Parts: sequence; structure tokens; C-alpha cells
Amino acid sequence: MQSYSDLSVLIIDPNPAMRGNLHNMLNQASITRIEYAVSSGTAIRQLTNKRFDVILCEYDLGSGNEDNGQDGQQLLEDLRHHKLIDRSAIFIMLTSEAVQSKVIGAAELTPTDYVLKPFTVDGLMQRIGRAVERRAVFMPVYQLIAQSKQREAIDACQEAETANPRYATEFARLRAELHYEIGELAQAELIYQSILIGRPAGWAQLGLARCQFGLEHYADAMGTLERLLEANPNMMAAYDLLARSYEAMGQSQQAKKILEDAVAMSPNMVRRLRHLGEVAYGTGDISAAEKAFRQVVTKARYSEFRDPEDHVNLVRALVRKGDVNQASGVIRDMERTLRASANTEVCKHISSALLLDVTGHATEAASELSNAVTAVGMARGLSNRLRIGLVDSCLKHRLDKDAADVVMHMMNDNEKPITMEEAVSVFEKAGRHDLARGVGEKIDNVMQELVTEAESMARQGDHRAAVATLHQALRRTPGNLKVLYAAVQAILRQLDELGWEAPLGDQAGALIDRIRRLDAGSPALEALLMQYSGTQRKYGISTTA
Repeated sequence: MQSYSDLSVLIIDPNPAMRGNLHNMLNQASITRIEYAVSSGTAIRQLTNKRFDVILCEYDLGSGNEDNGQDGQQLLEDLRHHKLIDRSAIFIMLTSEAVQSKVIGAAELTPTDYVLKPFTVDGLMQRIGRAVERRAVFMPVYQLIAQSKQREAIDACQEAETANPRYATEFARLRAELHYEIGELAQAELIYQSILIGRPAGWAQLGLARCQFGLEHYADAMGTLERLLEANPNMMAAYDLLARSYEAMGQSQQAKKILEDAVAMSPNMVRRLRHLGEVAYGTGDISAAEKAFRQVVTKARYSEFRDPEDHVNLVRALVRKGDVNQASGVIRDMERTLRASANTEVCKHISSALLLDVTGHATEAASELSNAVTAVGMARGLSNRLRIGLVDSCLKHRLDKDAADVVMHMMNDNEKPITMEEAVSVFEKAGRHDLARGVGEKIDNVMQELVTEAESMARQGDHRAAVATLHQALRRTPGNLKVLYAAVQAILRQLDELGWEAPLGDQAGALIDRIRRLDAGSPALEALLMQYSGTQRKYGISTTA
């Protein structure tokens, strides 16, 4: 038997006998660097501090004393979402049950492999051996990705496709994923289309649909997804994207039906259940929303990454139903079981305000909302949905300053910023044109400061910092002509001074197209087009804007 003595392995299994059996199997292949986790909680703590080559995870983690309830699928969902394992990690799911929903659930989260018990040492090591061999081929690309060198990683994938014909399709897939990650959706779309010419791979159809959705070609995405599901009804991620496509087309009832079907097939994906609850609530199906949110709270109870917003969602549904007692119980549960944090404080105050409102205590509800706004400034990672809901509640209670403070905080949030148009629309939808105008003026002033700051950076020769600053401004005001013109000019200055970079040149062209749609016929646009063409000619680029 081949030796894999250099591998480190984490065994996640609550059963001491099974841990011992796996340990013995690994020892037979000279693997001695072995550690254990008896639950998802202990696994997360170990993976937070240490990297392992191979993770062998039991699907049914329910017999552990610490956090019985979370299974291997939910653990993998947490690990992927919070980036505790990278692309090079070998994650193998072990399960003794060929139950349809469990097999689908494990497969849809794409572990490296999953193995049905009972298995032999030869069978297990054969799976690990294949995974190790594949990882060695891909490791140079993985290392570039880990260093945030996506452009170099894309080039390396293209070279590896020729050098490793056995993995050519997988390298093409990774190349498409990297283009998608850096926002080059059209390039990713072309790769997926070329793959599909050779064979109708389900993952390539899903990737194509994601690109179509990102490019706002919703009808095309829906067509691609429906064909995919007709051929492969167990491709669970396709249901999620199809539901979002229906939502984008304004067909929320159909989106709800799609999600309900997906949950019936694979009932343990917390993020899908959360999405179902949100869609159901939006369509007025409060019973379905309550059921979904209750499942989210229950299934996430044993996760190290519990989200207090799930309790707010459940409270909101219960309040809408008029079930004050259960809503009060959910708030008590949040206070008792969630660790203290600014996010928990925000959610506790919002939930209390919802309950006080429905019981006729408007003054006390307003006080809770003000407390929530204070806590928002210290919170991290709150969803825009929750914060916009807080703004709406503040406006209903005439807490205008609090509402404006939350909106400005969202505008300045680098992780989840909203655009100026979204910020203003929050107030417009509430009929508060005065606040919309005031916030718009504040945002304009901030954007002018960023433009001035970028111009100063460029004068000092720091062209990359100038471009980065204006990218930051564009994320918040994608339709602001002053920022658009400044961004293109900053990019062209960088290209002129530091050399041609194809992605940056393409980006300048895309921004010019956006300006053309907003400011057609402007003399300033004509001057910008001449400057762009001059930069292209300087580097022998034949393409014109």
C-alpha cells in the first residue's frame, strides 16, 4: 500500500470506536499526523487555528454531547461559507445511510468525495490517493489564488490545460470560476459555452446560468436552468438560482414553489431555508415563512456561526400572525442562547420593538429602535435587508435622524455597501422626499471628497491608489457622471504611466459604455473617447471604445 506519511488528517466523528477504526486504517498507509474532533463545534475551532490536508467527516454528528443536531452537511456549509477550508483541502464525507435527501445534500455541497459505509482500508485509501494526486496537479494554481493573484492563476490554468490533458476540463472550469469571481462574467460565459459544446456537463450549465444571471439575462438563465433540471433533477444549486431568477423577473410565487420543491428534496441547507422564509414572507404566506424560519433557528442552533437575524425573521413572522407569546419566547431564547455581540444587541432591540409595536407600546418601541441604531454602528456583517427594515421602522416612528444615520452607515460599509440610488429610494418609497434629498446631498458631498482625494493621489504619482479610491466611489454611486468620468481618466492615466493591463483597459471601455448610455453626445464624452483611443494606439491595441 502506498505511503502518505506526509499528510495531516482531521477525523470528525462523535463515535470513539469509529475514530479508532479510521485511525488504524490511516496508520496502515503510514499516516500518523492525525487529530480528532467529536463535534462540529470542536472541528470549527481546530480548523480556525490549523490547516489539515485531509478531513474525514462523519455525516451523522448527532451522537456527540456538545452539539447534537448539526450534521456533516451543515458543518461543510459553515466551513465553505466562512472560508475555513480552502480549495486545496480534501474533504471526504462518510455516511452509512444511502437516504436520498442525505446523499443529495452531501453531493450538492461538493465535498471532494463521499463514501458509504462499510468501506475497506483499500477503498478509503484509493479515494484519498486519487484526491491527493489531483491536488498535486492543481496546487500551483491554488497557491496563486491564496496569494490573491487571480489574473496569474487564470493564466496558469490555461497553460495547465495543455500540459495536463487528463484534467483539462477541470482547469477550464477553474479558469471560468476565477473569471466569475473577479467580475469578468462574459469571459466566464464563453468558457462554459465552449465546454458545453463538447459535453452537457451539469456544472457547466449551472456556471453558464450564473453568468447569465449576473449579466441580468434572466430569461436566458431560466432557460438554461430548466434544461439542466430536466436532465439532472438532483442538481440542487440550480433550484436556488432558478428561484432567484424568478424573483428577478417579479414572479415571487413561482420562486417560492421552486424553493419548496428543493427543500423537500434536500431539507438541511440552512441558507435555502432562510431564502424560502424570506420569499414566503414577501408573498404574504406567513405560515410558510414561520415554518421555514423556525427550521433555520432550529438547524442553526448548534452552529458556531449562529446568526441572530434568524431570530428577528422568526419574530417578525410570529408578530405578523399575531402570536405574541411565541414571539416573546423567541426573544428570550435569543437573549439566553446567543453569545453577546453588537449584532445580537441590534437584533434583540429590533425584535423587542416589533413586539412592543404590536402590543400598542409605541413609545417603548421607538426607544428600542434608537438603541438598535446605536448598536448598528458597532455591528459587522448585518444584512442590508435587516438594516433597511430598521430604517423603515424608524421612519414610521418619526425617528428621522436615526433613519438617516443607518442609511449613511450602509453607504460607508465596505463589506455590503448600498448605492446612492438604493439609499435614496428607501426614503422615496416611504414618501419622505425631504430626507431623500438631504441624504442625496450628503452622498454627493462624500463622492466629491473622494474624487478630490483621488486627484491628489494621481498628482503624487500614486495612480493605483487613485483608481482604487474611485472604484470605491463607483460601488456606491454607479450612475454618478462626475465619478464615472474621474474613474476613466484615472484608469487611463495609470495605463499611460505604468503600462497596458488588459483587464483595466477593458474596464475603462465598460465604464465609457456606461457614460455613453447616461451622457450621449456630451463634448466631455467625445474628449474621453479620444483619450481612450490614444492610449490604445500607444500600446498597439486595435480595439476601440
